[in-house]
Amino acid sequence: MKRKVVVTGMGLVSPLGNSVAEFGEALKAGKSGIGPISAFDTTGFDVTIAGEVKDFDPSRWMDKREARKMCRFSQFAVAAAAQALEQAGLLENQGGSGGEARRLKAAGERVGVVLGNGIGGFEVVSDSFRKLFDQGPRRMLPLTVPMMIPNEAAGNVSMIFGAKGPALTQVTACASGADALGQALDLIRLGRADVIIGGGTEACVVPFAVGGFQMLKALSTKHCHEPEKASRPFDADRDGFVLGEAAGVLILESEEHARGRGAAILAEFAGYGGTADAYHITSPDPSGEGGGRAIKLALEDGGLKPEDVQYYNAHGTSTEINDPTETKMIKYAFGDHSYNMKVSSIKSMTGHCVAGSGGLEAIACVLAIREGFYPPTINLDKADPACDLDYVPNKAQYGEIHAALSGNLGFGGHNGVVAFKRY
Repeated sequence: MKRKVVVTGMGLVSPLGNSVAEFGEALKAGKSGIGPISAFDTTGFDVTIAGEVKDFDPSRWMDKREARKMCRFSQFAVAAAAQALEQAGLLENQGGSGGEARRLKAAGERVGVVLGNGIGGFEVVSDSFRKLFDQGPRRMLPLTVPMMIPNEAAGNVSMIFGAKGPALTQVTACASGADALGQALDLIRLGRADVIIGGGTEACVVPFAVGGFQMLKALSTKHCHEPEKASRPFDADRDGFVLGEAAGVLILESEEHARGRGAAILAEFAGYGGTADAYHITSPDPSGEGGGRAIKLALEDGGLKPEDVQYYNAHGTSTEINDPTETKMIKYAFGDHSYNMKVSSIKSMTGHCVAGSGGLEAIACVLAIREGFYPPTINLDKADPACDLDYVPNKAQYGEIHAALSGNLGFGGHNGVVAFKRY
């Protein structure tokens, strides 16, 4: 029998706030977190907007000296993990002040970390290349390599909190966060850990990434003068995604471990499905079969029938190809029930946070189940005729939700879908 896995804590940093409470209220209000890029001078760029994390002070969650050794994506992960562990009741103060004083209450051998990251420390890569070519190798940062590699988020979370179980990194582009959660689910079910700190993190609002995605013609340019209207999933006037940054972390536990320590259980993490399109390096299979099959696998793994699901959090990037293809995926998996449930994309508010999306959107599903609301797809003024489902246009809706799924699709044809149930 599969061990039942539950959620006992959540934490995040995002364009919609740096706490779960603030994020949830912003979703209900249909608030946009997209604005002009402040991280760098956008002169010469066609794209000048992003969903940036605002008012982020890493010293709230970690020692300043440790923070200086990390790239921004690692800092995000530590901050989100600290919030999630605190809510789960797994931290204790070991004296001193600041983040360095908070460690796991019990020995960490049965606590693991699985985090998704797509890109790594792009800001350090860019800075070090500039110094290498302009001034020579002796001017590069000594910590260039450990700061830039994607696994350092999981490594830093492990070290700071004392988690000594598996510390793994999932890199499947924009599906990384969802796939990391799926890997965490399996580790707990197999008995390799009792607790996993799982989710995704990304901080790529940097010139290198914005320039690269711009040259790929993937980003919205039509609405840069009205940033809050630029991300418009399923809308006929969409012209590309808006880059975002975020980290979303969930504390996952076996049910017996959570109940044994008297933890408050937020939801059941019921199932996961992962597939590959085997089709194209950037575009999804236009038939929707690959992603649809991942949804079916998540339903089966979670013991769910299509009609058990009230809400599907779509990848919903606001690109020409993704949105109608994802609509096909949903119909492939849910059949006629596709028209009886709610579907929405919170990327209309956050932008596309790459690997951070999987954790952030899983948290949105848990909040939706617990608080009985459907996050809206804002800027949906005129639906694309190929996108004919109920996408919760512009305003949140309210109703009882027993089960919710979240899907993420990545370059390379990666599809990851996670399923949550009311506990």
